[in-house]
Amino acid sequence: MERMPFRDEPALLVMTQSAVIESDWRRALPVLTGSSITLRELRLTDAPSLLAMLSSEEVARFISPPPTSIEGFERFITWAQREREAGNYLCFGVALQGTSTIVGLFQVRQTEPGFSVAEWGFALGSAYWGSGIFGEAANMVLDFVFDVVGVHRLEARAAVHNGRGNGALRKIGALQEGILRRSFLRRGEYHDQVLWAILDSDRQRIRAITGPSVH
Repeated sequence: MERMPFRDEPALLVMTQSAVIESDWRRALPVLTGSSITLRELRLTDAPSLLAMLSSEEVARFISPPPTSIEGFERFITWAQREREAGNYLCFGVALQGTSTIVGLFQVRQTEPGFSVAEWGFALGSAYWGSGIFGEAANMVLDFVFDVVGVHRLEARAAVHNGRGNGALRKIGALQEGILRRSFLRRGEYHDQVLWAILDSDRQRIRAITGPSVH
C-alpha cells in the first residue's frame, strides 16, 4: 500500500456528479465473512489497532507515512466514511473471526468518475504475513469491487523492492504492466514502482477456475 489518499490535515470535500451505482455500499459497507476473517467498515475504536499495526517498521517500510497518533487515525476513519458516502472511496478493516481487533486494511479509490477505474492498496500486520489471510481478504475485496461497485479496471502500485507485495499481487492474478520510474517518495528518496492491474474479464476467468470467495 504505497499511498494513502487521506492526508492528516483539514481538507475540502468536493462532490462530483458520477454514474449511479446500484448498491447501498455508499450508506454503509457490508460485513463480508470468510473462513477465517471478517471484513468490515472501520470504527473510531479501531484507531489504536491501526496505529499499532502501521507503526511497525516492517509494515511502514513501503507505505506513505500514515497518521502518527490515535487522534490522527480517528480523523482518517471519519474521512474514510465521508469519502465512502460521496462514492469516491471505500476502506475495509480485516479482523480475525471471533475478534474485533483490526489486523489489516484494504483501501480502494476511484480514479475515473463512476468507479469504472480504481486503485487499491493494502497493509497487513507483520505477525500475519504468510498466514493466508491476505489472499483470503484480497479475493473477498476483489469480488466486492467488481461485482458490487462495478469496477472495470483495478490498479495497484508496489515499490520494486517490495518483493512480498509484488508476489502477493501476482499470486491473486494481477498482471504487471510496467515500471513507474521514481514515482514513490519515501523518506526523502524516490523509488521505482511496479504497475499492476486486474480487469473484470481477468477476474471472471480466474473465478471460473477457482470459484467465488465465501462471504
